[in-house]
Amino acid sequence: MKDIAVNKKAYHDYAIEETYEAGLSLLGSEIKSIRAGKVSLKEAYVSFVRGEAFIKDMHIAVYKEATYNNHDETRDRRLLLHKREINKLASRCKIQGYTCIPLRLYFKNGRVKVEIALAKGKTLYDKRETAKLKAMERAAKQGIRR
Repeated sequence: MKDIAVNKKAYHDYAIEETYEAGLSLLGSEIKSIRAGKVSLKEAYVSFVRGEAFIKDMHIAVYKEATYNNHDETRDRRLLLHKREINKLASRCKIQGYTCIPLRLYFKNGRVKVEIALAKGKTLYDKRETAKLKAMERAAKQGIRR
């Protein structure tokens, strides 16, 4: 599987609890632009409307070689998930502090997939604690190598 885009900031800002793989309903010009690597997941999030899941604010750049009927860069794109997964995620996202965010976009057997996560927002002291633990692990690994 080849990663196209990774949301690195998500691991810093959120505590990841569960991950799911979902397909995306895309247009032809969007696929061409994704293959060129012109996609960003930084501000993207998942919302649930009438029993369907949509990814919002995912930026896919306009494909220059497309016709005048090109896609909107930040349009809502439907996620292809099973109904029970959508219901489970939607009910968990209603709980205070939980949100659903995309972690990475990748190709699997020629199809574009997105890995979404049920996550809980970190507070400032949680972020500092995580950074401190990573620094200690890095120092311990360097001490073992020497």
